[in-house]
Amino acid sequence: MTDETLPSRSAGRARSRRGVLLFLRDVLVVVVIALLVAFLIKTFVVRSFYIPSGSMENTLQINDKILVNELQPSVFGLSRGDVVVFRDPGSWLPPSPPVVRNPLAQATDTALTFVGLSASDSDDHLVKRIIGLPGDHVVCCDTAGRITVNGTPIVEPYIQIPPGQKDAATLTFDVTVPSGRLWVMGDNRYNSQDSSRNQALPGHGFVPLDHVVGRAVVISWPVGRWSWLDDYPEAFRDVKENRQ
Repeated sequence: MTDETLPSRSAGRARSRRGVLLFLRDVLVVVVIALLVAFLIKTFVVRSFYIPSGSMENTLQINDKILVNELQPSVFGLSRGDVVVFRDPGSWLPPSPPVVRNPLAQATDTALTFVGLSASDSDDHLVKRIIGLPGDHVVCCDTAGRITVNGTPIVEPYIQIPPGQKDAATLTFDVTVPSGRLWVMGDNRYNSQDSSRNQALPGHGFVPLDHVVGRAVVISWPVGRWSWLDDYPEAFRDVKENRQ
């Protein structure tokens, strides 16, 4: 071995280290960009939520995960029959018990929530179906047990009611939905903390539009339940407009 080969080997090792560092830098940049894109999508376009209760059965089952389009209603409007996720308008939900997790599980959940793949705040939100839009006159029930919207009875194929019951709600109501509000109900009508069950609260059961996170569009998990969520336009087709 000559003295001239030593600088050559040193230069080779330096180039190799530099190549590894450049590769790691590129990987880091790609990861940061991917996280940023995922965060922006989660913040402005789509979020994931899990279903903690049976209030929307049989449309949604406990522990289903859904994807929510956040462009509705911020960019596109909502329609009767849409399934929406919204923040608790005030005392609809009992206080959530503290969840104890080990540090690794907590860190993982926080990271997944950050990019929209988890939903640690699902217990602070509700998911229901829109029955009345601003200006709608919503009444329960007619002699056949149906809800009427602007005087038109609606036939709701998505609801679940116990055997022997005919009314499409557990409590009667006769309301006109104020501007900037919604009247929402769970598909599992006799097991849902919805507008009809919260009429005595200060908000009288109405959900402010600015509390709506977005429209639920698809069941994403478990794989065997993957499906688009129907808004059943035929149920509301004959309803006359009475908007504010």
